[in-house]
Amino acid sequence: MYALPPARERRLTWLLALVQFTIIMDFMVMMPLGPQIMSSFQIAPAAFAAAVSAYSWCSGLSGLFAATYIDRFDRRRLLLVAYALFALSNLGCAMATTYPLLLASRAFAGITGGVLSAGVMAIVADVVPASRRGAATGVIMTSFSLAAIAGVPAGVLLGAHFGWAAPFWLLAVLSAAIGCTAATIVPSLAEHLRAGPVAIADALPALWRMLSRVRHLKAFALTFLMMFAHMLVIPFISPMLVANHGVPAGQISWLYMAGGAATLFTSRAVGRLADRIGHRLVFRIFGVLAMVPVLVMTHMPAIPFAIMVPFFALFMVVSSARMVPMQAILTTVPEPAERGAFLSANGALQALGTGCGAWVGGLLLSTDTAGHVLGYGTNGWLSVAVATLGLAWIGCVASAPTARGPLRVATGNAVSDEPPALAPDA
Repeated sequence: MYALPPARERRLTWLLALVQFTIIMDFMVMMPLGPQIMSSFQIAPAAFAAAVSAYSWCSGLSGLFAATYIDRFDRRRLLLVAYALFALSNLGCAMATTYPLLLASRAFAGITGGVLSAGVMAIVADVVPASRRGAATGVIMTSFSLAAIAGVPAGVLLGAHFGWAAPFWLLAVLSAAIGCTAATIVPSLAEHLRAGPVAIADALPALWRMLSRVRHLKAFALTFLMMFAHMLVIPFISPMLVANHGVPAGQISWLYMAGGAATLFTSRAVGRLADRIGHRLVFRIFGVLAMVPVLVMTHMPAIPFAIMVPFFALFMVVSSARMVPMQAILTTVPEPAERGAFLSANGALQALGTGCGAWVGGLLLSTDTAGHVLGYGTNGWLSVAVATLGLAWIGCVASAPTARGPLRVATGNAVSDEPPALAPDA
């Protein structure tokens, strides 16, 4: 564990939230650009779905593979290299002129995004004490809100005026700017290397030992269950509203902006609440509360759009609130020396749950001759059933024994054994 002055810890946390913002925007912005991309490349919806899914599957595979090497490097160096490659992947997507090139660039974006997501959470777990980790995780989770409020609407607007590639040009520029800032803010974080890296020949056996540890398997199962339940519903909200309720496609952005604006404030509040009264308790509270809006969303009656907007905001708030304490809990499961590898593997299970949930959810849906989406209610009931299993399963997820020892203080780009300097808040 490292110790940073409070002001610098906050700056680092918000920087990591911006990194996560670009990753989430990269994934989310593809879906509303579907009609333009299909028209530009003359592809069917199934081919477009493959391009969207390529990100999740490659993110999961890269996160799993990263578990063999993420703890072999300084966290700062790995973050900067992976982020540079992520920027290049968006540049490649913006410049794609054929469908195979688009598919390859999306796969490469998933590969780098999986490593980055694991690296972000590993840095948070290394730098922020467990007593404040819920609040820090809440800050990181605001990246979803920022993507919904600003990222996706801006991408859709740019796509409408300058073509589908414009949002990816924006992402490439944003990633380059944030990466340059990260080079000045993120300190060297190499304390986990003091135990010595695992030999290359032992990397895969070490990965298997980490994956097969019972404590880790229980945590992975929780991640898979919750993401599977989440994605049974989320990807199909926009098609359902457009097809079944006649909501113009251009108005969908207002829903995401409202939901993102609400969660921007509530994610941090939920994190602080979890730190104060307990992560597991808050996870269970919001897990139960989320079931009602999920069922309402998947069985939505004909209501005015003016009512849909605040309801969607409520849906986003309670759905995301259960994820904040869950992420904080997961950072306590591995030993410090395995934290990066564990979080990489957990990111892989998260991507796998995302892909499987969306795939199964799509299989359960059909359309009638009028183009209405049928079967969405079944998705809602299945989502609630799987989430209920997750609420029970959280009791099986245990934290690692608390590591003891002096705090390591990160100063500049190096780490020293000096006691932490208490700098005033900035």
